[in-house]
Amino acid sequence: MFDSLDDWLIIAVVIAILFYGSSKIPQLAHSLGRSLGEFKRGRLEVERELKAEQAKAAQASSSAPP
Repeated sequence: MFDSLDDWLIIAVVIAILFYGSSKIPQLAHSLGRSLGEFKRGRLEVERELKAEQAKAAQASSSAPP
């Protein structure tokens, strides 16, 4: 019955309207969007740091004398 993601999304929206009312939904969406943006920025920062550490480790291992 609820095999697709669209079905679950519709159910989540209906539940959100029941719990928070239609006036709070835009505020919730805004908060969720900001949270996702912060999460993505944090993830990108961690990925950049990992790449920098990998490059530093690769440079150190290639410049080490045999």
